[in-house]
Amino acid sequence: MEIGQQAPDFSLPDSDMTKVSLGDYRDRNNVVLFFYPRDDTSGCTIEALEFTDLQDEFDSLDTVVLGVSKDNCMSHATFRDKHGLSVRLLADVEGEVCDAYGVWRESKRGDKSAMGIIRSTFIIDREGKLREAMFNVPHKGHAQDVLDRIRGLD
Repeated sequence: MEIGQQAPDFSLPDSDMTKVSLGDYRDRNNVVLFFYPRDDTSGCTIEALEFTDLQDEFDSLDTVVLGVSKDNCMSHATFRDKHGLSVRLLADVEGEVCDAYGVWRESKRGDKSAMGIIRSTFIIDREGKLREAMFNVPHKGHAQDVLDRIRGLD
């Protein structure tokens, strides 16, 4: 994937098992697509809460925020309800969208390595073109950085 190219399309169920596709937002909204490792972990909760706290500002910029992990719809619903999240959480159980966006990678901790989702965020404009690709992003403060970047779009 390169900046300026069409972002990979997808169709995934959300926490209410409603299908969500990137094409649903074409010509209407920018899309922030953030990938996170796992529901209800400390870093992922902070990130999702910060995106939720800024929801009105994203809405005012005609921008939809979608979170993606490999957790299932039930896990997403529990996570959403427990923390009062307003961002839509999409279930990529098979990991096809994670693969398409290049976020399913090997990571090392000490002597051990394992495959997992690298915390990453993509900004996709109304035309479906990739405007930003950010990998290994911090969980704290990242939502504000993304909002600032959305404000800078043409």
